[in-house]
Amino acid sequence: MEQKSLFSVISPIMAGPSSSHTAGAVRLGLMARNIYKNTFSKVIFILYNSFAATGFGHGTDKGLLAGVLGYSVDDPDIKNIFNKTKGIDYSYEYREDISRHPNSVDIIFDDKMSISGDSVGAGEIRINSIDGFSVNIDGTYDTLLLMYKDRPGMISTVSDIIQKQKINIASLHCDRDSKGGTASMYLALDIPVGDDVVEKVRQIKDVFFVTNIRKLK
Repeated sequence: MEQKSLFSVISPIMAGPSSSHTAGAVRLGLMARNIYKNTFSKVIFILYNSFAATGFGHGTDKGLLAGVLGYSVDDPDIKNIFNKTKGIDYSYEYREDISRHPNSVDIIFDDKMSISGDSVGAGEIRINSIDGFSVNIDGTYDTLLLMYKDRPGMISTVSDIIQKQKINIASLHCDRDSKGGTASMYLALDIPVGDDVVEKVRQIKDVFFVTNIRKLK
């Protein structure tokens, strides 16, 4: 049996002094990258509360940037990430908002998609909003996310595609801005779907965005 140190059990192996401010920041960046999927030339990070007040000293700014660039939490290059940005235009804003978690961030790609999340401790994270739609994605499941024009039958259409692949749906959540308006749906899955399934969902009438979010390691 593999032997583990006490540190590796209670906290992630990471580059940086704080699991919440550093490892959590990297994982938030990685999850945002997994959601957006597209190449990007610009990213804005809006840090809140403790992230904003003490994040600079704990490497939160470096961790977030490293995550969206695809670096893992234990990569030693995180400390030099500002020299490895590959021409990406990045910036940081700092705010106080008592309605937000102490370690909270908005990540905005190319002024096109906004992803909000929290670092909840010991390197664990939670994505709670994508373009204003409520979600609860923590990286423990492979997740299929789609956005579409709200109409009857969409849930059954999507779930039928998944079930025909003999994939179990662990949970399903929907949100919408208004009846008949823009809606979102995410399905936490026991195993990941293939690109063929993603394409089938993409071809459903009124679906305008779909992405397959791989779980974090």
